[in-house]
Amino acid sequence: MERDKEGNAEGCYANIIVDISHEKVDRPFQYRIPDSLLGKIEPGMKVQIPFGRSNKLIDGYVMELTKKPEYPEEKLKSIHAVSEGGISIEGSQVRLAAWLKRTYGSTMIAAMKTVLPVKQKVKAAEKKSLRLKVEKEKGKELLLEYEKKHQTAKARLMKELLEYEQLPYSLVTGKLGVTGKTISGLVEKQIAELLVESTWRNPIKLAQTNQKWDRKILTREQQAVVEAFTKDFKDKKEIRYLIHGITGSGKTEVYMEIIEQVLLEGKEVIVLIPEIALTYQTLTRFYNRFGEQVSVVNSKLSAGEKYDQFLRAKRGEVRIMIGPRTALFTPFQNLGLIVMDEEHEGSYKSDTMPRFHARETAEEIARNCHGALVLGSATPSLEAYFRAEKGEYRLFTLKNRLEGAYLPAVYTVDLREELKQGNRSVFSNRLKEAIYDRLQKKQQIMLFLNRRGYAGFISCRACGYVVKCPHCDVALTHHFGNGGSNAGKLVCHYCGYEREEINLCPECGSKYISGFKAGTQQIEQKLKEEFPSARVLRMDGDTTRKKDDYERILSAFSNEEADILVGTQMIVKGHDFKKVTLVGILAADLSLSANDYRAAERTFQLLTQAAGRAGRDKLPGEVVIQTYQPEHYSIVHAANQDYEAFYKEEIAFREIAGYPPAAHMLGVFIQGRDKKAAWELGGFLAEKCREAFRKKKVLIIGPAKATIEKVNDTYRYVIYGKHREYSRLIEVKDFLEELLESIREQTKQISITFDFDPMNGF
Repeated sequence: MERDKEGNAEGCYANIIVDISHEKVDRPFQYRIPDSLLGKIEPGMKVQIPFGRSNKLIDGYVMELTKKPEYPEEKLKSIHAVSEGGISIEGSQVRLAAWLKRTYGSTMIAAMKTVLPVKQKVKAAEKKSLRLKVEKEKGKELLLEYEKKHQTAKARLMKELLEYEQLPYSLVTGKLGVTGKTISGLVEKQIAELLVESTWRNPIKLAQTNQKWDRKILTREQQAVVEAFTKDFKDKKEIRYLIHGITGSGKTEVYMEIIEQVLLEGKEVIVLIPEIALTYQTLTRFYNRFGEQVSVVNSKLSAGEKYDQFLRAKRGEVRIMIGPRTALFTPFQNLGLIVMDEEHEGSYKSDTMPRFHARETAEEIARNCHGALVLGSATPSLEAYFRAEKGEYRLFTLKNRLEGAYLPAVYTVDLREELKQGNRSVFSNRLKEAIYDRLQKKQQIMLFLNRRGYAGFISCRACGYVVKCPHCDVALTHHFGNGGSNAGKLVCHYCGYEREEINLCPECGSKYISGFKAGTQQIEQKLKEEFPSARVLRMDGDTTRKKDDYERILSAFSNEEADILVGTQMIVKGHDFKKVTLVGILAADLSLSANDYRAAERTFQLLTQAAGRAGRDKLPGEVVIQTYQPEHYSIVHAANQDYEAFYKEEIAFREIAGYPPAAHMLGVFIQGRDKKAAWELGGFLAEKCREAFRKKKVLIIGPAKATIEKVNDTYRYVIYGKHREYSRLIEVKDFLEELLESIREQTKQISITFDFDPMNGF
């Protein structure tokens, strides 16, 4: 054992972050490394340590090893053991966790758990088979013996073993119906042997993986991006690209070409997609080109499947990982490129602590590994386009669709005029005519509704009373009586409270109390009534609960097993169906009513993306947008597919109002069951921030009630800080963390979280 000049064992102390996600213990604790574990402890390793007065054994992560104790030797406790199944964290992941904590505000352990999507080892999958061990002549003798004694299971098994010699265990116990006891008897008598082979779980189950990939001739626009990337990559320049390509312009083909260049250099690639719903189609295209170099990770995978994919990536057995935010933390050893498709999507922002954004986090990862970052979208986020205008990203524009396809013709229908004409149907006259036309032509249709489920709030038409949850400041949602555990009930989607339907208003006694019925389930029913011969598929949160539901629905529609696909946002993002020539957008302006400064941007993006699903091949496309606000600039520009015009109007609004990306915001969210204490703490924090940052011109707003003040009997308040420099708001966050630490005894029952440039409200 090597020792330093003072006689201490080298690296015999460890600074450990404990596995308690609470800001009160968000600091390293020093432990002694006992002689039995010297040389076995590394930074990032998961260990068991005695903690607190009771010395309860808990898990922790080793942040660093050190030679000198920070406290008297007699006060230091010793590490108990290395945690069984603990996964070692690479030094780069520890650094990334520290960056997440610093940049977005969270506890270190929460940041560590974020960069470790798989926290523990999972038992390896096993592939079992049964093999004949005796000579064939002996086997034939045994077969005759089994038949003579009417041992039918043994005879059936021996007959198959004589023919094939080795059989999968699942076939033996399944199709052949042989019990484990019978198999054990044959193994004990040395007649057969059981072979057990470790294997990895394969989450890729594609029906079309035998499709051949044909290299397409790139357009001049596509080729320009590939040539620029290839040159910059080989010259080892910092690559931060934004590809603004209209829907159907071939961004995916560009991604695959530049990925090939990266693979040729011996590097690895992460491809981020915003939705699990996009996994099936994206994976099919990449797998057909790159084969078993490709894997996937998402929240629908089992713990074993996730573990196997990250382990394979770490070993270099896969070189391309596809998936949503989680894929960003794939432990590649030689990462060369991160591609972020549909970079504008809100799902790239985490809604749990730390509330990181995948775009900035991908940029940090690329910086640390000297890799490239390529963003792509038909409707780039204002943040990305703003940075491209400032020269932080290199902008490439793809203005033309592939293979002679054109953008669809778009028609905007004013629903107010439809009502004047006596049409109370959910379908405008133009949309109905277009649906009839496409059904006759055997073409496909997509209908998009920006609202989930066949549910709505219940209100009284006489007095305006709304049925609310007694524990949360939200209206109860009406689930109609068509099966399911919640059928015919009023349900709170925040805390789970439910009650039976009501027929009379509790406030005034009126019988005119009913639900606002605008959901995908109702649209599906109306379609079946209006077009009884049409084959309809519905895709929303309710029909995609199971692991393979996305693939099942998308595959069925792709194989033309349905005429109409109706759904929520998940059907309009990145899908490519050649036979879709009509897209109907129902209640296009619903998202404009959101209490969110990004409402116009999100509406424009949704409508443009939805319209982009039509006419992606040689057949011309048509889009019908139904709206009560046809004059709104987001709808006008979406109908014209004019991103630049929308950006100019929207960025002017953001400049005037001081909203991102023109300025930055820090949300400080305060939650507690004691309404008065939570509100008073908010006032105290806001005033202290005003005093500390007045000269630095940080605008402090609040405290104010959150959009929903009470959830599950917890009161929620918010303070906002605004400044043009992001770094200044990090200073505010650091100031508040120090302030809260100094008064932590008074704030034990109140939770404080931070969110930079919040996207989803509070």
